[in-house]
Parts: sequence; C-alpha cells; structure tokens
Amino acid sequence: MLKVERKLRTRVTAMLACTAAGALLAGCGGGGGSATGGGVKDGKVTITMGLYGVMGFKETGLIEKYEKEHPNVIVKVEAAGDEQTYYTALQTHLASGSGLKDIQGIEVARAKEITETQADKFTDFEGTKGTGHFQPWKQAQITTKDGKVLGLGTDTGPMAVCYRKDLFEQAGLPTDREQVGKLWAGDWAKYVKTGEKFAKGNKDKKVSYLDSASGLFNAMVYGNSEQYYDKSGELIYKTNPAIKEAWDLSSEAARKKLTAKLPQFQPGWDPGLANGTFATTVCPAWMLAHISDKAGDANKGKWDVAKAPKGANWGGSFLGVTDKSPVKDEAKKLVAWLTAPEQQAYLFEELGNFPSSKTALEDPKVKNATSEYFSGAPTGQIFGAAANEVPAEQVLGRKDGTIKDAFSQGLQLVENGTAPAKAWKTTDERVKKAVG
Repeated sequence: MLKVERKLRTRVTAMLACTAAGALLAGCGGGGGSATGGGVKDGKVTITMGLYGVMGFKETGLIEKYEKEHPNVIVKVEAAGDEQTYYTALQTHLASGSGLKDIQGIEVARAKEITETQADKFTDFEGTKGTGHFQPWKQAQITTKDGKVLGLGTDTGPMAVCYRKDLFEQAGLPTDREQVGKLWAGDWAKYVKTGEKFAKGNKDKKVSYLDSASGLFNAMVYGNSEQYYDKSGELIYKTNPAIKEAWDLSSEAARKKLTAKLPQFQPGWDPGLANGTFATTVCPAWMLAHISDKAGDANKGKWDVAKAPKGANWGGSFLGVTDKSPVKDEAKKLVAWLTAPEQQAYLFEELGNFPSSKTALEDPKVKNATSEYFSGAPTGQIFGAAANEVPAEQVLGRKDGTIKDAFSQGLQLVENGTAPAKAWKTTDERVKKAVG
C-alpha cells in the first residue's frame, strides 16, 4: 500500500506551510555573496534550491540524506506553495539576473517557454553520466531544438480512469477493474458509450456518469504527439484532427447529459467526490491522493482504478541548474541524484509522485504498489503501463495552459446548453485574444 494514503494530511499541512515561504521567494534576492546564494566557503559547498508545492525532496528527508552522504554539502531550499506565484517570481529573476537559485524547479507547462526563451540561463545536462534512464518523451519536453537539455525529470502524470464500483453496480455495469477497462479499451468513444449504458441503468438521476466534458477533452488531447502547436511552433488547434475529435466527443457527452458539469479542481468538484455526484473521473497518478483526501474515509473501498482507453500524460516537473550558479557541477550532481531511479521510487512510495524514470517503473516499490483506498488497485502496474504508452515525442507550446483553459470554458458553455459550433467559435475568439 502506498504510504501516501497514510501521510496525506502531513503533505497538505506541508503545502500550507510552504505558502509563507512562497511570499518570501517572490520578493527576495540572492544571498551568500553570489548571484544564486550558493558557493564554496571553508571547504563547504552551499547549494540553493527554488521549488514549488510539495515536490517531496525536503519533506521526505531526501535532502537530509544527501547532506549526510556528502558532509561537505549544505542544501538550502525555498518553496512556494503556489506554482503561479513561483513562476512569476522566476521570470522576474531570470530577466534581472538576480534572485535565482542554483537549482530551479520547472513545471511541464512552462518547459516550452523556458526552452525557447531562457535556454541561455540554464546549464546543459546533455551527456551527464547516469541520466539515460528517463522516459524519452519526458526529457524531450525540456530539450531545445539544438539538443541542449535544460533539466532532468522528476514526476509524471500518466492517466487512468477512477470509478465508483458501487455506482457501476447500481447501474448494472461490471465492477471488476479488468472488465471495466475492457468496456472502453482502445477508444474514448467506447468510454462515452459506456456512459450511455450507465445513464440507462442509473436509477438515481442526481448521479452523472463523469464529472465534466473538459476532463474527457484534456485526457484525449494529452495522448497525442501534436496538440495545440506543431513542431515549428505554429498554432494548429483549428486543423488538428485530434483536437476536433476530442471536442466533438466531449460535446457529445455534454449534450447527452452524461456530465455533472463539475470541472476538475473547480468549485463543487471536491464535494462531488465525497457525495457520489459522478461515477467516473479521468485521473492522473498524482490525483489519487487528492481524491482519497476529499472523498474521505466514508468512500474508502468504493473507488477503484481502471486502465484508460489510451495512454496519456498530465503534469510533471523538472529540476534545472542556472547558468550563473558558482557551483554548477555540484548542483548538477545533486539534481542527478534526486532524480535517480532509487530516489524516484522512494518518492512514489512516500508521496505518490509517479516516476519519470523507466528504470524506477521496474522497482518493486513502484511495480508492485497497490492502493488500499482504491480497492487494492495495482496502481504501479496501471500507471506504469499508461506511462509507457505516451507518445515518444509530445510537442508543447508556449501557451498550452492558456489554450487548455479556453477550451475547458468552451465545453462548459456546451454543458450549459450552447450549441457546440457556437461554443467553438467563442473558444476560437478567446484563444486568439489570449495568445495574440
């Protein structure tokens, strides 16, 4: 069983504690007599790290372990509770050349902007010894067009489908995760067809099949090599058949009233988890901790996890070393150690952060992991298989997050009665205005 289920409340508390540190991070400059705060003094190497949320390195004791194994190294960590606050501060520091840390966390949605506009501000990891264990699609996200590797991967977000066994049983559908996965194997359209069967058999009309059309849309989009942009950086959302297919199917689910109109992490979604307002939600690996927390002890054993129709990834981060760091070599060694297979497997066991390392997926801590809350589901195997199905190359764009939000809002219009064609037009206008 994942320790994350026993340590979730500790993790949430740590996130709240980090928020205060985030305010400090946004306004402080470098210290220690260098541009990054790191340096060497009296034979001691000081390495500074700028992180966000709960990336786990400090919270699980990995930093302390590294310091014990390297008694000449001191690691100082500052973490912002909110990634948006963190990234705004990081952009300011990159522009001014001050206030940076030796090591900076980079969220996957920022990777494209970093590789295209800030490559000269980060050290190249290409050729670093012992770093060939990552998923190829993961490292491709942080690699520039000329082959410069600006960081090493931490976690990922391979996707599955979380579902309520009790609600499936009430609707006359199978409850065994293998049989459930076969209902929609290989095709998201089968997932929607299963929703129609659920609706026919469902006696409680207050319960919907899935939480939101936008959740389905995002899961479909994230499984493709090209999404909103092509390799040249041109917007292709209007002509990409993958976007059109995801829009049409998600709109169909909305118009057939299969959704609870509750976008993930928006108001009403957490109570929906607890109250059984919807029977399924598309869930990346890191979401299981959130679901178990918000759904609560009363729903333990009611939830289960089944393989998604197709492999996809939502989320993940990197650690990069800033070029101005006076301890670049030492910082790169620390990053390589923190993202090594052994540490990734440990972080998964402790916090549920799913590895970006192919080698870590074979570690018994990961491969044999199960979730007591989710009916004993073999989460290591399910999410490991999903991670290996993600396309080897995924094209990211500078404004992926902004565009995703626009499409989510557009699908909310469809859920509330707007014709899909009209909602698409509105979404297109919003994207053009936001992207420029």
